[in-house]
Amino acid sequence: MRWLQNLRYDIRKNPALLLMTLPVIMYVVVFCYLPMSGIVLAFKQFDYSEGIFGSPWCGFKNFRFFFISGQAAVVMRNTVLYNIAFIIVNNIVEITVAIFISEIGGKWFKKITQGAMFLPTFISWVVVSAFVYNIFSYDFGAFNHLLRSIGGEPVDIYSQSTLWVFIIIFLNSWKHVGYGSVVYLAAIMGIDAEIYESATLDGAGELQKIRYITLPCLKPTVVILVIMGIGNIFRGDFDLFYQMVGTNSLLFNTTDVIDTFVFRSLLFSQEYGMSAAVGLFQSVLCFAFLTATNWVIRRVDPENSLY
Repeated sequence: MRWLQNLRYDIRKNPALLLMTLPVIMYVVVFCYLPMSGIVLAFKQFDYSEGIFGSPWCGFKNFRFFFISGQAAVVMRNTVLYNIAFIIVNNIVEITVAIFISEIGGKWFKKITQGAMFLPTFISWVVVSAFVYNIFSYDFGAFNHLLRSIGGEPVDIYSQSTLWVFIIIFLNSWKHVGYGSVVYLAAIMGIDAEIYESATLDGAGELQKIRYITLPCLKPTVVILVIMGIGNIFRGDFDLFYQMVGTNSLLFNTTDVIDTFVFRSLLFSQEYGMSAAVGLFQSVLCFAFLTATNWVIRRVDPENSLY
């Protein structure tokens, strides 16, 4: 077969490069493909004594708990809307930051700025939640302390569910802007410098070069990142939502996502088949949305589609 001949040719031609990819291949196989066998748990009534494959089959019973809970529509709405907001806000901020850094003239200032923006990526959500609590706490938070010092009335942020929509979107953008801007900055660095030089000779200003050169050249990167973001549109960032909100039921209406809802359900029911069922449901929906989005982009702009 031709693909086998091509594989043998690649092995003979690039043995060192293929050997370097071996750890990555092993990681993907062990942590991504082998666990997929656990999908059967979504269709079984798990029994500790029998194990995953020995437990009795129960059909689609495990899927019912999510839809009859009365919260399915709310948590699915929250999950999708938050992810849409994350995709839009994060990409806009990341592109803006990447362009800003690329336009900075000072070498050391550029490095310091980029390093400072990249730092939040390495901060745990547990630490971030502690900072947030110390800022917004009703009794001793810095925000309410400031309000009291100027004669104002303190605000119980942890009972205002609407405010947390903006807080969570801001925190997500703050934490990921550094990493995301690096991707766009790399794309900007890959733009041919002669294009900018030609634009300068034609009298184009900095804003015109950004509008007519930089942004159009970033289009393929934006499309790919948006498609990948849509591929996780039904998955909530568990660490973000759980660490920020915890078990505060006053905020569940606007902050509860599929992942946190399933986690709290497992704390009481201990039905692992239900968790597997919801995880499979999320994966199927994410795959369907990713495929549909890529199909639309392939029809409109084939050169920028993911596959």
